[in-house]
Amino acid sequence: MRQIVLDTETTGLDPQEGHRLIEIGCVELRDRRLTGNNFHQYLQPEREVDPAAVEVHGITNEMLADKPRFAEIAEDFLRYVGGTELIIHNADFDTGFLDHELRLWRGEGPSIRDLCDVTDTLSLARRFHPGQRNSLDALCKRYGVDNSHRELHGALLDAEILADVYLAMTGGQVALSLGGDPLVEPGKDTAVRHRGRLDPNRPRIRVVRADAQAQAAHAERLASIAAGNGGFCLWLSLGEEQTRGGE
Repeated sequence: MRQIVLDTETTGLDPQEGHRLIEIGCVELRDRRLTGNNFHQYLQPEREVDPAAVEVHGITNEMLADKPRFAEIAEDFLRYVGGTELIIHNADFDTGFLDHELRLWRGEGPSIRDLCDVTDTLSLARRFHPGQRNSLDALCKRYGVDNSHRELHGALLDAEILADVYLAMTGGQVALSLGGDPLVEPGKDTAVRHRGRLDPNRPRIRVVRADAQAQAAHAERLASIAAGNGGFCLWLSLGEEQTRGGE
């Protein structure tokens, strides 16, 4: 599964007012693991950057003077993201600017949502944490993601931080290490895998099943979670899917 965590910086807030992209930052995930195959590009927007925007991201007109225009990197960008799932915080903002750039480049054509699936982590966070602050900084604090090195906004830096937040918010660790992960021997660059074999004569593991009282308490707890989350509870929805699958 290939996912791209994406962020952008712009000259201002609204492409309908002529504002443009000035930075695109993308981080690749494969099977929920960072690959290091990132995409990062500053852009010449062919207009001035608003002073208020410079205060946010620190990118000045002088810094962009020799950078390529979107049309010069558009095909490379689309090859990189095409057919993937884009993970974006407040996706409507970024996709609005991307669609604006695509229209300026080639006129009417497929939007970025036509070319990629889009997951908005802001919408996810609002569903998981209703009534709470769900900015990227707030989510970093909630999930223990270190963003102390983030003094100004930057597309690639924010995409890297968002990747950590997204993984934590949607499941965190994806593989439980029980001593079977690759270990590097001292003085060697190659990883070797240490495997253990189970004793065939070991005692059978005792299975303790929940009794009726425990199941009722569990159901009551899930109902309480759903009631406090606008009627949504992931474990209840998974149980319903399993029930339908067994019919």
